[in-house]
Amino acid sequence: MTPEQFQAETGVSRETLDRLRLYADLLEKWQQRINLVGPATLPDLWRRHMLDSAQLWPLLPPEVPRLIDIGSGAGFPGLVLAILGVPEVHLIESDQRKGAFLREVARQTGATVTVHSARIEAIRDLTAPVVTARALAALPKLLDLAVPLLAPGGVCLFLKGQNIVEELTSARKTWIFDEDRTPSRSDSTGLVLRVREVRPK
Repeated sequence: MTPEQFQAETGVSRETLDRLRLYADLLEKWQQRINLVGPATLPDLWRRHMLDSAQLWPLLPPEVPRLIDIGSGAGFPGLVLAILGVPEVHLIESDQRKGAFLREVARQTGATVTVHSARIEAIRDLTAPVVTARALAALPKLLDLAVPLLAPGGVCLFLKGQNIVEELTSARKTWIFDEDRTPSRSDSTGLVLRVREVRPK
């Protein structure tokens, strides 16, 4: 997928596309020094990472004021969603070098993000109506990490793969929640899992 194909798929503005191009350029530069994404995914960066993240944008609640992205890594999906227009995004990433990368991308693209270089469990006094994660953990662990950060009535949006049925079964042993699934626009075997009304069993 090219940047132009990404733009056609998502309908982003030229200005937004230019900011995402800058992000992609920085990622390729920093990737030479630290492992930000799987090297095999770089040739397909716009589909595997940019579109994979941007597909969450239309699934967000209308005019969502704040979002927390846990285990942000190279910034997917949280940093992409900030560039697309979420007003306040908190990226939680314990790896200091990845944190430095995220801050540099935010500085150069003007994205309104706060980078927390800490373990997810250590973050206190911060909640948001949306919590996102990608490729971080199986659903039971993911909910353990996300729920303390989720504002009342909030939703979790998780990019998940083909083991989702087993993960849901396992998660329901300790959590009660409603969920729905949207087929992934970037991966034929993936989906977006939307979880809400989460409470301990």
